[in-house]
Amino acid sequence: MTTKERADVGVFGGSGFYSLLENPREVWIETPYGMPSDRFALGELGGKSVAFLPRHGRDHRYPPHMVNYRANMWAMKSLGVSRIIAPTACGSLKKEVEPGHMVVADQVVDRTTGRNDTFYDGPITTHVSFADPYCPQLRPIAIDALRSIGVTTHDRGTIVVIQGPRFSTRAESKWFQDAGWEVINMTQYPECYLARELEMCYVNISLITDYDVGLPGAQPVTHEDVLKVFASNNDRVKAGIAKIVAAIPSAVTCGCHDALASARA
Repeated sequence: MTTKERADVGVFGGSGFYSLLENPREVWIETPYGMPSDRFALGELGGKSVAFLPRHGRDHRYPPHMVNYRANMWAMKSLGVSRIIAPTACGSLKKEVEPGHMVVADQVVDRTTGRNDTFYDGPITTHVSFADPYCPQLRPIAIDALRSIGVTTHDRGTIVVIQGPRFSTRAESKWFQDAGWEVINMTQYPECYLARELEMCYVNISLITDYDVGLPGAQPVTHEDVLKVFASNNDRVKAGIAKIVAAIPSAVTCGCHDALASARA
């Protein structure tokens, strides 16, 4: 499916981000993979055209394992988006990564099951390199932007992505902690990988909402707790996104846009 609507930068996030854009207009984008999570909001930010989509729907109707990640990403691509900014609510697996901090992840570990995680089911076999999941050009831009507004920002971290919608047991959480990973989340995979298959740059901003239960003394988290912390940090996240968008240069210096060049025989 094609659309005449265009945008340079895409942003995924919660419904509270609709106010991110100046004079937004809302559009549905059809895809070969079904409908995206909701209507897109299109508008201006930081001198660039931006497309925003709430990954769970504006009323949070889609739990993490039911999000149509392929439709969401395909729709972004059909709008002409080449850079994706993806804030997410995450738990911490390390004491020094505190609630309220942000992590600009550099690695991801997939522990999900059964998700539609590729556009390439044949007949042409396609093996896309994913050694470095996040865009090396966007990551330092995001780090500098977040720090410039006073956010305590960790410049690297591994996100382990669990299936959801349940939270981890204490044993699972301790296992992830013992592996040395920093962040736990339910939506980063396959979202970040599908962006790579479509040759789009992608950067994650992990907003730490809680300590996961595997840490000594940590209390079981509730969904209500997560939403409260994320909502209380909405303004900081939106300010950071605005800074990132404004700082993104037009020239591409990474290899994300050439991901398919060596992916096929």
